[in-house]
Amino acid sequence: MFGLTFEKLLVIGVLAVFLLGPERLPQYAAGLARLVKGIRNMATGAKERMREEMGDEFDDVDWRTLDPRQYDPRRIIRDALLDTPQAPATAATVAAPVASPARPRPARAKAGSAPFDMEAT
Repeated sequence: MFGLTFEKLLVIGVLAVFLLGPERLPQYAAGLARLVKGIRNMATGAKERMREEMGDEFDDVDWRTLDPRQYDPRRIIRDALLDTPQAPATAATVAAPVASPARPRPARAKAGSAPFDMEAT
């Protein structure tokens, strides 16, 4: 649970007793319990509403495949930019790139001046 171990929770509890005092601690604990219940009820309500709106399709969805934590950002960008996935580049294709005839190469800057890109402005 968020990387909290029993020892860390115990230290937080002891600090809460000292900072809040024994007379106010039950009030804050009850408020925290109400907050957690409210969040849990909102999550349950959202899940029930999705189930009502999606119907039988809700149970057919494999939610683990939609978890964004499992994706590699490079793959997501590559899939979004390319219509068809390409095979990984081999040494032959990397060593000899082919210049596109439709786009002329920009002129090289002189040794003393900064490069200027006409397409960027």
